[in-house]
Amino acid sequence: MARLFGTDGVRGLANRELTADLTLALAQSAAVVLTSGRRAEARRAEGRRATAVIARDPRISGEFLTAALSAGLASSGIDVLDAGVIPTPAAAFLVSSIGADFGVMVSASHNPAPDNGIKFFAFGGTKLPDEVEDRIEAALDADHLLPTGGEVGRIRRFADAEDRYVIHLLGTLPNKLNGLHVVLDCAHGAASAISPEVFTDAGAKVTVIAADPDGLNINDGVGSTHLDVVAAAVVAHGADIGIAHDGDADRCLAVDAQGNVIDGDQIMAILAVSMKERGHLKNDTLVATVMSNLGLHKTMEKHGIKVIQTAVGDRYVLEGLAEHDAALGGEQSGHVIMTEYATTGDGILTGLHLVAEMARTGKTITELASVMTVYPQILVNVRGVDHRALGGNAAIDAAVAAAEVELADTGRVLLRPSGTEPMVRVMVEAADQATADRLAHQLADVVKSELAL
Repeated sequence: MARLFGTDGVRGLANRELTADLTLALAQSAAVVLTSGRRAEARRAEGRRATAVIARDPRISGEFLTAALSAGLASSGIDVLDAGVIPTPAAAFLVSSIGADFGVMVSASHNPAPDNGIKFFAFGGTKLPDEVEDRIEAALDADHLLPTGGEVGRIRRFADAEDRYVIHLLGTLPNKLNGLHVVLDCAHGAASAISPEVFTDAGAKVTVIAADPDGLNINDGVGSTHLDVVAAAVVAHGADIGIAHDGDADRCLAVDAQGNVIDGDQIMAILAVSMKERGHLKNDTLVATVMSNLGLHKTMEKHGIKVIQTAVGDRYVLEGLAEHDAALGGEQSGHVIMTEYATTGDGILTGLHLVAEMARTGKTITELASVMTVYPQILVNVRGVDHRALGGNAAIDAAVAAAEVELADTGRVLLRPSGTEPMVRVMVEAADQATADRLAHQLADVVKSELAL
Protein backbone atom coordinates (compact mmCIF):
# COMPACT_ATOMS: atom_id res chain seq x y z
CA MET A 1 0.00 0.00 0.00
CA ALA A 2 1.09 3.58 -0.64
CA ARG A 3 2.38 5.53 2.34
CA LEU A 4 -0.33 7.76 3.85
CA PHE A 5 2.06 10.59 4.70
CA GLY A 6 3.61 12.44 1.78
CA THR A 7 6.45 14.94 1.69
CA ASP A 8 4.43 17.47 3.70
CA GLY A 9 1.89 15.61 5.82
CA VAL A 10 -1.32 13.95 4.68
CA ARG A 11 -2.88 15.60 1.62
CA GLY A 12 -5.93 14.92 -0.49
CA LEU A 13 -9.28 16.06 -1.81
CA ALA A 14 -11.23 17.05 1.28
CA ASN A 15 -14.21 14.79 2.05
CA ARG A 16 -12.94 12.20 -0.46
CA GLU A 17 -9.37 11.12 0.27
CA LEU A 18 -9.16 13.29 3.39
CA THR A 19 -12.34 12.57 5.35
CA ALA A 20 -13.56 13.48 8.82
CA ASP A 21 -13.26 9.81 9.83
CA LEU A 22 -9.63 9.60 8.72
CA THR A 23 -8.83 12.91 10.40
CA LEU A 24 -10.34 11.81 13.71
CA ALA A 25 -8.43 8.52 13.53
CA LEU A 26 -5.17 10.34 12.73
CA ALA A 27 -5.70 12.58 15.76
CA GLN A 28 -6.26 9.58 18.02
CA SER A 29 -3.20 7.82 16.60
CA ALA A 30 -1.04 10.92 16.98
CA ALA A 31 -2.17 11.19 20.59
CA VAL A 32 -0.78 7.72 21.25
CA VAL A 33 2.54 8.29 19.47
CA LEU A 34 3.28 11.93 20.35
CA THR A 35 2.53 11.71 24.07
CA SER A 36 4.83 8.81 24.89
CA GLY A 37 8.33 8.91 26.33
CA ARG A 38 10.06 10.36 29.38
CA ARG A 39 8.68 13.87 29.05
CA ALA A 40 5.14 12.49 28.92
CA GLU A 41 5.81 10.31 31.99
CA ALA A 42 7.11 13.33 33.90
CA ARG A 43 4.05 15.36 32.93
CA ARG A 44 1.69 12.62 34.07
CA ALA A 45 3.58 12.33 37.37
CA GLU A 46 2.85 16.02 37.93
CA GLY A 47 -0.84 15.45 37.22
CA ARG A 48 -0.85 17.45 33.96
CA ARG A 49 -2.51 16.53 30.69
CA ALA A 50 -0.83 16.79 27.31
CA THR A 51 -1.57 19.90 25.26
CA ALA A 52 -1.81 20.33 21.49
CA VAL A 53 -2.12 23.50 19.38
CA ILE A 54 -4.29 23.21 16.29
CA ALA A 55 -4.70 25.77 13.51
CA ARG A 56 -5.89 26.00 9.90
CA ASP A 57 -5.87 28.10 6.77
CA PRO A 58 -9.21 29.61 5.67
CA ARG A 59 -10.34 26.99 3.15
CA ILE A 60 -13.88 25.86 3.90
CA SER A 61 -13.08 22.21 4.57
CA GLY A 62 -10.73 23.25 7.36
CA GLU A 63 -13.74 23.86 9.57
CA PHE A 64 -14.97 20.27 9.69
CA LEU A 65 -11.46 18.82 9.62
CA THR A 66 -10.44 20.96 12.61
CA ALA A 67 -13.57 19.82 14.43
CA ALA A 68 -12.62 16.18 13.76
CA LEU A 69 -9.07 16.81 14.97
CA SER A 70 -10.31 18.44 18.16
CA ALA A 71 -12.69 15.56 18.82
CA GLY A 72 -10.00 12.95 18.24
CA LEU A 73 -7.48 14.67 20.47
CA ALA A 74 -9.87 15.54 23.31
CA SER A 75 -11.29 12.00 23.28
CA SER A 76 -7.70 10.82 23.78
CA GLY A 77 -7.18 12.99 26.86
CA ILE A 78 -5.36 15.84 25.09
CA ASP A 79 -6.16 19.46 25.94
CA VAL A 80 -6.66 21.36 22.68
CA LEU A 81 -5.84 25.02 22.09
CA ASP A 82 -7.57 26.09 18.86
CA ALA A 83 -5.64 28.98 17.31
CA GLY A 84 -8.08 29.42 14.43
CA VAL A 85 -6.90 30.74 11.06
CA ILE A 86 -3.19 31.49 11.25
CA PRO A 87 -0.13 30.72 9.04
CA THR A 88 1.60 27.36 9.27
CA PRO A 89 4.79 28.93 10.71
CA ALA A 90 2.65 30.64 13.36
CA ALA A 91 1.34 27.26 14.48
CA ALA A 92 4.88 25.90 14.69
CA PHE A 93 6.00 28.96 16.66
CA LEU A 94 3.14 28.65 19.14
CA VAL A 95 3.92 24.99 19.83
CA SER A 96 7.44 26.05 20.78
CA SER A 97 6.40 29.26 22.56
CA ILE A 98 4.02 27.66 25.06
CA GLY A 99 5.79 24.31 25.34
CA ALA A 100 2.89 22.34 23.86
CA ASP A 101 3.44 18.62 23.38
CA PHE A 102 2.69 18.88 19.66
CA GLY A 103 0.73 20.83 17.08
CA VAL A 104 -1.44 20.20 14.04
CA MET A 105 -1.91 22.45 11.01
CA VAL A 106 -4.81 21.93 8.61
CA SER A 107 -3.74 23.28 5.23
CA ALA A 108 -2.93 22.31 1.66
CA SER A 109 -0.51 25.22 1.25
CA HIS A 110 -0.53 26.46 -2.38
CA ASN A 111 -3.05 23.84 -3.60
CA PRO A 112 -6.55 24.84 -4.75
CA ALA A 113 -9.42 25.19 -2.28
CA PRO A 114 -10.97 21.70 -2.66
CA ASP A 115 -7.74 20.09 -1.38
CA ASN A 116 -6.65 20.04 2.21
CA GLY A 117 -3.97 18.50 4.38
CA ILE A 118 -2.91 17.66 7.92
CA LYS A 119 0.60 18.41 9.14
CA PHE A 120 1.91 17.53 12.60
CA PHE A 121 4.58 19.40 14.55
CA ALA A 122 6.55 17.76 17.34
CA PHE A 123 7.43 19.31 20.70
CA GLY A 124 9.48 22.43 19.91
CA GLY A 125 7.55 23.13 16.70
CA THR A 126 9.64 20.94 14.41
CA LYS A 127 8.37 18.72 11.60
CA LEU A 128 8.05 15.02 12.30
CA PRO A 129 10.69 12.67 10.87
CA ASP A 130 9.49 9.94 8.53
CA GLU A 131 9.77 7.22 11.16
CA VAL A 132 7.42 9.05 13.56
CA GLU A 133 4.88 9.61 10.77
CA ASP A 134 5.11 5.89 10.02
CA ARG A 135 4.38 5.11 13.68
CA ILE A 136 1.28 7.33 13.57
CA GLU A 137 0.11 5.55 10.43
CA ALA A 138 0.74 2.15 12.02
CA ALA A 139 -1.19 3.21 15.14
CA LEU A 140 -4.35 3.71 13.06
CA ASP A 141 -4.99 -0.01 13.51
CA ALA A 142 -3.97 -0.16 17.19
CA ASP A 143 -5.89 0.57 20.39
CA HIS A 144 -6.42 4.28 21.04
CA LEU A 145 -6.44 6.20 24.31
CA LEU A 146 -10.03 6.35 25.54
CA PRO A 147 -10.14 8.08 28.95
CA THR A 148 -13.42 8.82 30.69
CA GLY A 149 -14.83 11.35 33.11
CA GLY A 150 -12.46 14.11 34.11
CA GLU A 151 -9.60 12.53 32.16
CA VAL A 152 -10.91 13.55 28.73
CA GLY A 153 -9.34 16.60 27.14
CA ARG A 154 -10.75 20.12 27.01
CA ILE A 155 -11.07 22.27 23.88
CA ARG A 156 -10.39 25.97 24.28
CA ARG A 157 -9.78 28.95 22.00
CA PHE A 158 -6.15 30.09 21.88
CA ALA A 159 -7.19 33.68 22.47
CA ASP A 160 -3.87 35.48 22.03
CA ALA A 161 -2.41 33.27 19.30
CA GLU A 162 -2.16 36.05 16.68
CA ASP A 163 -0.77 38.59 19.13
CA ARG A 164 1.98 36.25 20.30
CA TYR A 165 3.06 35.60 16.73
CA VAL A 166 2.94 39.26 15.69
CA ILE A 167 5.06 40.29 18.67
CA HIS A 168 7.52 37.52 17.86
CA LEU A 169 7.87 38.62 14.22
CA LEU A 170 8.39 42.27 15.09
CA GLY A 171 10.99 41.29 17.68
CA THR A 172 13.16 39.66 15.02
CA LEU A 173 13.66 42.81 12.95
CA PRO A 174 17.05 44.54 13.02
CA ASN A 175 15.48 47.85 11.97
CA LYS A 176 12.18 49.47 10.99
CA LEU A 177 10.77 49.54 7.47
CA ASN A 178 10.06 53.29 7.42
CA GLY A 179 9.84 55.01 4.04
CA LEU A 180 9.10 51.88 2.02
CA HIS A 181 5.88 51.09 0.15
CA VAL A 182 5.06 47.38 0.09
CA VAL A 183 2.30 45.59 -1.82
CA LEU A 184 1.24 42.40 -0.02
CA ASP A 185 -0.49 39.59 -1.91
CA CYS A 186 -1.97 37.33 0.77
CA ALA A 187 -3.42 34.72 -1.63
CA HIS A 188 -6.77 34.96 0.19
CA GLY A 189 -5.05 32.71 2.69
CA ALA A 190 -3.81 32.48 6.24
CA ALA A 191 -1.65 35.61 5.95
CA SER A 192 -4.63 37.86 5.17
CA ALA A 193 -4.98 39.34 8.65
CA ILE A 194 -1.50 39.01 10.11
CA SER A 195 0.85 40.04 7.28
CA PRO A 196 -0.68 43.51 6.69
CA GLU A 197 -0.72 44.14 10.45
CA VAL A 198 2.93 43.20 10.91
CA PHE A 199 4.28 45.16 7.95
CA THR A 200 2.28 48.22 9.02
CA ASP A 201 3.47 47.96 12.62
CA ALA A 202 7.04 47.64 11.32
CA GLY A 203 6.72 51.06 9.68
CA ALA A 204 6.00 50.27 6.02
CA LYS A 205 3.31 51.85 3.88
CA VAL A 206 1.18 48.86 2.91
CA THR A 207 -1.13 48.18 -0.03
CA VAL A 208 -2.99 44.89 0.41
CA ILE A 209 -4.42 42.65 -2.31
CA ALA A 210 -6.03 39.19 -2.20
CA ALA A 211 -6.76 39.39 1.53
CA ASP A 212 -10.49 38.59 1.55
CA PRO A 213 -10.76 34.84 2.12
CA ASP A 214 -14.21 33.32 1.70
CA GLY A 215 -13.24 29.68 2.14
CA LEU A 216 -13.22 29.00 -1.60
CA ASN A 217 -10.90 31.59 -3.16
CA ILE A 218 -7.58 30.62 -1.52
CA ASN A 219 -4.74 30.64 -4.10
CA ASP A 220 -7.30 31.29 -6.86
CA GLY A 221 -5.25 33.18 -9.46
CA VAL A 222 -3.29 35.03 -6.78
CA GLY A 223 -0.38 34.53 -4.41
CA SER A 224 3.12 33.16 -4.91
CA THR A 225 2.05 30.88 -7.78
CA HIS A 226 0.52 33.80 -9.79
CA LEU A 227 3.04 36.61 -9.50
CA ASP A 228 1.62 38.60 -12.41
CA VAL A 229 -1.08 39.93 -10.08
CA VAL A 230 1.23 41.37 -7.45
CA ALA A 231 3.60 42.62 -10.20
CA ALA A 232 0.78 44.60 -11.82
CA ALA A 233 -0.24 46.03 -8.45
CA VAL A 234 3.30 47.16 -7.62
CA VAL A 235 3.61 48.99 -10.92
CA ALA A 236 0.12 50.50 -10.65
CA HIS A 237 0.72 51.82 -7.12
CA GLY A 238 4.33 52.89 -7.67
CA ALA A 239 5.42 50.68 -4.77
CA ASP A 240 8.98 49.76 -3.89
CA ILE A 241 8.43 45.99 -3.64
CA GLY A 242 5.74 43.35 -3.80
CA ILE A 243 5.61 40.37 -1.43
CA ALA A 244 3.52 37.31 -2.36
CA HIS A 245 2.56 34.55 0.05
CA ASP A 246 0.91 31.19 -0.59
CA GLY A 247 -2.21 29.87 1.14
CA ASP A 248 -0.58 28.99 4.45
CA ALA A 249 2.10 31.72 4.31
CA ASP A 250 5.16 29.51 4.58
CA ARG A 251 6.43 30.91 1.26
CA CYS A 252 7.59 34.33 0.15
CA LEU A 253 8.41 35.48 -3.36
CA ALA A 254 8.92 39.09 -4.38
CA VAL A 255 8.76 41.47 -7.32
CA ASP A 256 10.67 44.72 -7.80
CA ALA A 257 9.30 48.15 -8.69
CA GLN A 258 9.21 47.21 -12.39
CA GLY A 259 7.38 43.94 -11.70
CA ASN A 260 10.41 41.67 -12.19
CA VAL A 261 10.36 38.47 -10.12
CA ILE A 262 12.78 37.99 -7.22
CA ASP A 263 12.76 34.23 -6.57
CA GLY A 264 13.75 32.20 -3.54
CA ASP A 265 17.37 31.82 -4.63
CA GLN A 266 17.78 35.58 -4.99
CA ILE A 267 16.08 36.15 -1.64
CA MET A 268 18.48 33.70 0.00
CA ALA A 269 21.46 35.40 -1.66
CA ILE A 270 20.37 38.80 -0.32
CA LEU A 271 19.74 37.50 3.19
CA ALA A 272 22.90 35.38 3.32
CA VAL A 273 25.17 38.27 2.38
CA SER A 274 23.42 40.56 4.85
CA MET A 275 23.51 38.01 7.66
CA LYS A 276 27.20 37.38 7.13
CA GLU A 277 27.94 41.11 7.24
CA ARG A 278 26.00 41.40 10.51
CA GLY A 279 27.47 38.25 12.07
CA HIS A 280 24.22 36.25 11.98
CA LEU A 281 25.16 33.59 9.39
CA LYS A 282 26.24 30.67 11.56
CA ASN A 283 29.30 28.85 10.24
CA ASP A 284 29.09 31.04 7.10
CA THR A 285 26.85 28.35 5.62
CA LEU A 286 23.74 28.34 3.43
CA VAL A 287 21.62 25.23 2.84
CA ALA A 288 19.90 24.95 -0.56
CA THR A 289 18.47 22.18 -2.72
CA VAL A 290 19.97 20.67 -5.86
CA MET A 291 17.55 22.80 -7.90
CA SER A 292 18.98 26.12 -6.73
CA ASN A 293 20.44 28.22 -9.50
CA LEU A 294 24.15 28.03 -10.31
CA GLY A 295 24.26 31.78 -9.84
CA LEU A 296 23.50 31.31 -6.15
CA HIS A 297 26.49 29.00 -5.77
CA LYS A 298 28.82 31.42 -7.54
CA THR A 299 27.58 34.37 -5.46
CA MET A 300 28.06 32.49 -2.21
CA GLU A 301 31.57 31.43 -3.27
CA LYS A 302 32.42 35.05 -4.01
CA HIS A 303 31.31 36.10 -0.52
CA GLY A 304 33.03 33.24 1.31
CA ILE A 305 29.82 31.38 2.10
CA LYS A 306 29.65 27.59 1.93
CA VAL A 307 26.61 26.02 0.24
CA ILE A 308 25.28 22.67 1.45
CA GLN A 309 23.08 20.92 -1.13
CA THR A 310 20.10 18.75 -0.23
CA ALA A 311 17.34 16.89 -2.04
CA VAL A 312 14.29 18.90 -3.09
CA GLY A 313 11.85 19.53 -0.24
CA ASP A 314 11.89 21.80 2.79
CA ARG A 315 12.13 18.82 5.17
CA TYR A 316 15.52 17.98 3.63
CA VAL A 317 16.60 21.60 3.94
CA LEU A 318 15.64 21.46 7.63
CA GLU A 319 17.69 18.29 8.08
CA GLY A 320 20.67 19.99 6.41
CA LEU A 321 20.32 23.05 8.63
CA ALA A 322 20.33 20.88 11.75
CA GLU A 323 23.21 18.70 10.61
CA HIS A 324 25.46 21.63 9.72
CA ASP A 325 24.29 23.99 12.49
CA ALA A 326 23.34 26.61 9.91
CA ALA A 327 21.04 29.62 10.22
CA LEU A 328 19.66 30.02 6.70
CA GLY A 329 18.34 27.69 4.03
CA GLY A 330 15.56 27.29 1.52
CA GLU A 331 14.28 26.64 -1.98
CA GLN A 332 13.68 28.53 -5.22
CA SER A 333 9.95 28.30 -4.53
CA GLY A 334 10.26 30.74 -1.64
CA HIS A 335 10.41 28.36 1.32
CA VAL A 336 13.09 30.18 3.32
CA ILE A 337 14.04 29.02 6.81
CA MET A 338 15.77 31.30 9.31
CA THR A 339 16.61 29.04 12.23
CA GLU A 340 17.42 31.90 14.61
CA TYR A 341 13.72 32.79 14.59
CA ALA A 342 11.72 29.87 13.18
CA THR A 343 11.56 26.08 13.00
CA THR A 344 10.05 26.00 9.52
CA GLY A 345 9.67 28.15 6.40
CA ASP A 346 8.00 31.47 7.24
CA GLY A 347 6.87 33.71 4.39
CA ILE A 348 6.01 36.72 6.56
CA LEU A 349 9.30 36.54 8.45
CA THR A 350 11.22 36.25 5.17
CA GLY A 351 9.40 39.20 3.63
CA LEU A 352 9.99 41.36 6.68
CA HIS A 353 13.73 40.71 6.67
CA LEU A 354 13.96 41.27 2.94
CA VAL A 355 12.33 44.70 3.22
CA ALA A 356 14.36 45.44 6.36
CA GLU A 357 17.52 44.96 4.31
CA MET A 358 16.23 47.54 1.82
CA ALA A 359 15.66 49.98 4.67
CA ARG A 360 19.03 49.22 6.30
CA THR A 361 21.07 49.71 3.14
CA GLY A 362 18.98 52.32 1.38
CA LYS A 363 19.09 50.16 -1.76
CA THR A 364 16.21 49.10 -3.98
CA ILE A 365 15.33 45.42 -4.12
CA THR A 366 16.64 45.44 -7.71
CA GLU A 367 20.03 46.66 -6.51
CA LEU A 368 20.11 44.09 -3.72
CA ALA A 369 19.13 41.25 -6.07
CA SER A 370 21.93 42.22 -8.47
CA VAL A 371 24.35 40.53 -6.05
CA MET A 372 23.38 37.33 -7.87
CA THR A 373 23.51 36.63 -11.59
CA VAL A 374 20.65 34.28 -12.46
CA TYR A 375 21.74 31.65 -14.98
CA PRO A 376 19.08 30.63 -17.53
CA GLN A 377 17.53 27.41 -16.25
CA ILE A 378 15.44 25.04 -18.37
CA LEU A 379 13.39 22.22 -16.85
CA VAL A 380 11.91 19.57 -19.16
CA ASN A 381 9.61 16.88 -17.75
CA VAL A 382 10.00 13.65 -19.73
CA ARG A 383 6.83 11.63 -19.13
CA GLY A 384 5.98 8.03 -19.90
CA VAL A 385 9.44 6.64 -19.08
CA ASP A 386 10.82 4.09 -16.64
CA HIS A 387 12.19 6.58 -14.14
CA ARG A 388 13.59 3.78 -11.97
CA ALA A 389 16.03 2.78 -14.75
CA LEU A 390 17.66 6.22 -14.98
CA GLY A 391 20.79 5.34 -13.04
CA GLY A 392 23.44 3.43 -14.92
CA ASN A 393 22.09 3.87 -18.45
CA ALA A 394 25.20 4.17 -20.64
CA ALA A 395 23.64 6.29 -23.40
CA ILE A 396 22.13 8.77 -20.93
CA ASP A 397 25.37 8.95 -18.93
CA ALA A 398 27.32 9.66 -22.14
CA ALA A 399 24.88 12.40 -23.19
CA VAL A 400 25.11 14.04 -19.78
CA ALA A 401 28.91 13.88 -19.83
CA ALA A 402 29.02 15.50 -23.28
CA ALA A 403 26.73 18.31 -22.12
CA GLU A 404 28.85 18.89 -19.03
CA VAL A 405 32.01 19.10 -21.16
CA GLU A 406 30.38 21.73 -23.36
CA LEU A 407 29.15 23.76 -20.38
CA ALA A 408 32.38 23.46 -18.35
CA ASP A 409 32.04 25.90 -15.44
CA THR A 410 29.39 28.04 -17.17
CA GLY A 411 26.47 25.73 -16.39
CA ARG A 412 25.34 22.38 -15.05
CA VAL A 413 23.07 19.41 -15.74
CA LEU A 414 20.75 17.59 -13.37
CA LEU A 415 18.51 14.59 -14.12
CA ARG A 416 16.01 13.61 -11.40
CA PRO A 417 13.53 10.72 -11.43
CA SER A 418 10.07 11.57 -10.11
CA GLY A 419 9.23 9.95 -6.82
CA THR A 420 5.57 9.42 -7.66
CA GLU A 421 5.09 8.94 -11.42
CA PRO A 422 6.88 7.59 -14.54
CA MET A 423 8.74 10.78 -15.31
CA VAL A 424 12.30 12.11 -15.39
CA ARG A 425 13.04 15.80 -14.86
CA VAL A 426 15.86 17.20 -17.00
CA MET A 427 17.32 20.49 -15.80
CA VAL A 428 20.06 22.44 -17.61
CA GLU A 429 21.61 25.75 -16.65
CA ALA A 430 23.83 27.69 -19.01
CA ALA A 431 25.23 31.14 -19.54
CA ASP A 432 22.62 31.83 -22.23
CA GLN A 433 19.03 30.75 -22.79
CA ALA A 434 19.60 29.20 -26.22
CA THR A 435 22.31 26.84 -24.98
CA ALA A 436 20.27 25.78 -21.95
CA ASP A 437 17.21 25.11 -24.11
CA ARG A 438 19.15 23.18 -26.75
CA LEU A 439 20.96 20.91 -24.30
CA ALA A 440 17.88 20.30 -22.16
CA HIS A 441 15.84 19.10 -25.12
CA GLN A 442 18.73 17.02 -26.49
CA LEU A 443 19.01 15.23 -23.15
CA ALA A 444 15.24 14.85 -22.91
CA ASP A 445 15.21 13.14 -26.31
CA VAL A 446 17.87 10.68 -25.15
CA VAL A 447 15.97 9.93 -21.94
CA LYS A 448 12.75 9.37 -23.92
CA SER A 449 14.49 7.10 -26.41
CA GLU A 450 16.28 5.01 -23.78
CA LEU A 451 13.60 4.73 -21.09
CA ALA A 452 10.31 4.82 -23.02
CA LEU A 453 7.71 2.46 -21.58
